[in-house]
Amino acid sequence: MNEKYNVYLVSDSTGETLDRIFLSLKSQFAKFSYEKREFAFVRTEQQINKIIIDCNKSENPLILYTIVETKLAKYISSQSEKNNVPCFGILGNLILSFSKLLNQKAIHKPSAQHVLDDDYYKRIEAIQFTMTHDDGKKVDDIEEADVILLGVSRTSKTPTSIYLANRGYKTINIPLVLEQKVPKGLILNKKACIVGLIADPERLADIRRNRVAIMNDHKIKDYTNLDYIKKEVDDSKNLFKKNNWPTIDVTRRSVEETAASILKIIEIKRNK
Repeated sequence: MNEKYNVYLVSDSTGETLDRIFLSLKSQFAKFSYEKREFAFVRTEQQINKIIIDCNKSENPLILYTIVETKLAKYISSQSEKNNVPCFGILGNLILSFSKLLNQKAIHKPSAQHVLDDDYYKRIEAIQFTMTHDDGKKVDDIEEADVILLGVSRTSKTPTSIYLANRGYKTINIPLVLEQKVPKGLILNKKACIVGLIADPERLADIRRNRVAIMNDHKIKDYTNLDYIKKEVDDSKNLFKKNNWPTIDVTRRSVEETAASILKIIEIKRNK
């Protein structure tokens, strides 16, 4: 039987970076049983002492931390060692290596990545734009978009759009419905990166049936009909091919993987 670990994620900022790193780390181990506790904005020795005390009360404690202030990082490391608690600093060695490479001293400032700079405001603007243009609600200013996603219902257009917006890309997503024409400005648009999303019809049918069950609306026959969905997907493929728009099959892709492929397409488009 596998041991269960009590994982303590300790950050001097929001903890977002550390949480993502932990998600990537744990995904590499099929048999990793754990309970996770998160501690954000840890910036004093007193806070660390309380965490160590809590570790001593739990079985198989394990600390992962992102603390950039040197003195505090050394403190959590030394206190963990004294109490025989495995402790791993995520950014320490990386910051030191970069400091040597760049031949400059790191500022060691917590939350430095959350500074209100131009990139921050660009992301906020992109998110607002994307939410306003979700599901084809607004297409009169389509020329302002950085990315335009097309696809039939349930091809992950909205979550992918939001992910891209968080990366600073103004994104419009437009649902494709049988016999409904795409916006006029779309065909002539040369500025935006236009990408078609497709998925396996049977997979789409399953997802749509689940959605209809949750909505408790069983009147939508065509929406879940496999033959209808196959025609939807085939028509969307023909549209993408006709306009030479790159296509991504999202059937077995996570939103992050789809977004990464779109970012690659954007890069290729820029370098042409």
